[in-house]
Amino acid sequence: MKSPLMSRRRFLQGLGATGLAAVAGWSLAKPALINPCRAATPLELQDSPWLARVWQGLDPAQVWDCHVHLAGVGDAHSGIDIGPQLSSPLRPLQYAQRLAYMNGGCANHRGSVDLAYIDRLRNLVEAMPAGFKVMLFAFDRFHDDAGRPSPERSAFYIPDAWAIRQAQAFPAGFEWVASIHPYRADAIDALQAAAAQGARAVKWLPAAQGMDPASARCEAFFNELARLDLPLIVHCGEEKAVKGADTQRLGNPLGLRRALDAGVRVVVAHCATMGDDADLDAGPQVWRPSFELFARLMNEPRAQGRLFGDISAVVLRNRRVRVIQTLLDRTDWHRRLLHGSDYPLPGILPLISPATLARAGLLPRDAVTDLETLREHNPLYFDLALKRLLASNGQGFPASVFETRRFFARPSNKENTSTI
Repeated sequence: MKSPLMSRRRFLQGLGATGLAAVAGWSLAKPALINPCRAATPLELQDSPWLARVWQGLDPAQVWDCHVHLAGVGDAHSGIDIGPQLSSPLRPLQYAQRLAYMNGGCANHRGSVDLAYIDRLRNLVEAMPAGFKVMLFAFDRFHDDAGRPSPERSAFYIPDAWAIRQAQAFPAGFEWVASIHPYRADAIDALQAAAAQGARAVKWLPAAQGMDPASARCEAFFNELARLDLPLIVHCGEEKAVKGADTQRLGNPLGLRRALDAGVRVVVAHCATMGDDADLDAGPQVWRPSFELFARLMNEPRAQGRLFGDISAVVLRNRRVRVIQTLLDRTDWHRRLLHGSDYPLPGILPLISPATLARAGLLPRDAVTDLETLREHNPLYFDLALKRLLASNGQGFPASVFETRRFFARPSNKENTSTI
């Protein structure tokens, strides 16, 4: 493996410092801009009282990070494809975003990006207590209304086969999540095949992939998801990272009612903590925060036992402190919240500020230095540790939020849990 210094040089050569600074919204005078991609957790953190608290009361074998992205450029016969919006320097901001994601995942090695990304992720998981796993997301292409794939409108493509391959190669640490566009002619067949090959869920990002969860065209897909008892993880609220459909309306949390009525267990990624959507109950001209609509849906009878939220990305700088406080304070929601990191985002150093969260009273100030040191070595561990230490009015997230395996590994999915 190349040294962190060489990785950093390659990244700077490929990106240009101004590109990443634009993505991060920081000037080059600010510290901690580039992920140094350090190796093993340093010895000085072994005695950290803050990190000692992370695993107290947690069973590592039950902790599955349910929101982890695969990434690459297709240089390892992976089938990964990067669309023009992320691959062309003529779109400098989005081009820089992609390079920032690659640096967050320490995939800076030209000619071996796909494998470097996987190797780094595997190393991070191996550094965690035995039993900890991550759930790797495939990502289907944008499809038009006729169900035809549209590569030119697809931000990127991560085939199910690549996710399956990684999960099979490292079953001690990787699970996988399928991504299947419901308008595809073979959508039901693909869904059944994914379930047979061990998929733990299906992931949609409607604003980038072009499906409308409120459409009757999804009905058959929802019915099969419910029959298979596979959860659907759906990004709701504003989408900043990738675009494909050029519309945000498809990510409206209220559009998930059809799936819930069909009996699907739905996980709202990030708890819809960013952006605004039309209040479909009040009329298309009335807009409210997406998080407010998510909260309304959580309280509806149809959502009981079916609607959940993952807490990935809720600690990013672009989330309001009051949203984090609400998630901590709503103890009645805690049994319906699931831990996810949104990796590689925790590895993009400027995106999360422990110091800012500490100033807001959500983190112990004395924990900030240890957390920031940990992040440079293991962003997955950093994200878990930060969320374990979050508290509002003395209330943190309980262990059940992080022990997600019980949600995704169910007997109805034909798993003999005693063998894992």
